[in-house]
Amino acid sequence: MNVNDFKNRIFEIENAQDFKALALEAFEIQREQCPVYREYLNLIEKGEFHPKSVEEIPFLPIRFFKSRNVITGDYCPEESLVFTSSATTGMIPSRHIVTDVTIYERSFSEAFKIFYGDSGTYNLLALLPSYLEREGSSLVYMAEKIIAETKQRGAEGGFFLYNHGELLSKLKALRDDSNAQKRKTILLGVSFALLDFAVFAKEQRPDPEERRKIFCNVIIMETGGMKGRGEELSRKELHSRLSDAFCGSPIHSEYGMCELFSQAYSFGTEWFFTPPWMKVLARDFGGLNIIDLANIDSCCFIETEDCGRISNAEKRSVHPAFTVDGRIKSSELRGCNMLIE
Repeated sequence: MNVNDFKNRIFEIENAQDFKALALEAFEIQREQCPVYREYLNLIEKGEFHPKSVEEIPFLPIRFFKSRNVITGDYCPEESLVFTSSATTGMIPSRHIVTDVTIYERSFSEAFKIFYGDSGTYNLLALLPSYLEREGSSLVYMAEKIIAETKQRGAEGGFFLYNHGELLSKLKALRDDSNAQKRKTILLGVSFALLDFAVFAKEQRPDPEERRKIFCNVIIMETGGMKGRGEELSRKELHSRLSDAFCGSPIHSEYGMCELFSQAYSFGTEWFFTPPWMKVLARDFGGLNIIDLANIDSCCFIETEDCGRISNAEKRSVHPAFTVDGRIKSSELRGCNMLIE
């Protein structure tokens, strides 16, 4: 199989039949060429199994990314990136070895375009403390590339750590700039940082009408990530607090992790939507399995430790929407998803 041809075809998926064909093709490739996945299939007595549907495909438990190099095909360690998870203190981080970063770049760029349009349509500000302060964050890599694209198209973009005053001033300046007003601003932030910024904004601008004017053209996009800091919240409570502080600004969500090359997005409701090359399925007891065809160089079939629900009534692309309702009991907490049910 021509891997480059496969990588191009996943971004041409138009319907469920296209997705099924490529998912079954990916399974055969990775059964043969991904040693960790092949070993796992042998352990569960599926080494010679040939699924007929995506629902029959065995999923690799996500914990294998903590202890093994999950790679399909050959790779050169000196030429590969490594994305790591934001594990909390004392926990072993996951490692996703990236042998071809261009497919990751194409995946997040194409997904953003599907759900938000051209990157130049928005100003993008990223509030990502802790992620910026460590190496190997796939979220920071994605934000850097999209910010660079927005700037090339004449929009504004930049990163912020704990400099909340500077961020608030920047948002006010974008509101006051007649050229900047032509674009909405996305404020992409890890949950605990957005909560801290929300408190700061209310203290600095106690008048709700003044805050409303500053945030009237802003989309708040939370990425999860309490990292054990302060009170753990449900996503509903998190969005309620953010909406109150930012005076009704839309609260969107991004769902991603270092083990996946693709992201899902939520637009002010509990439902997340995937690009055509990514599908989420629910297993017994509500656990979520994910097929991410952009993971062709590692493993496309991931058994996560998140739980949620699937809705065939909610669609924005090829596949049904899903919720993320929390972590499966006894699973390790992760920095990107420390919200409770």
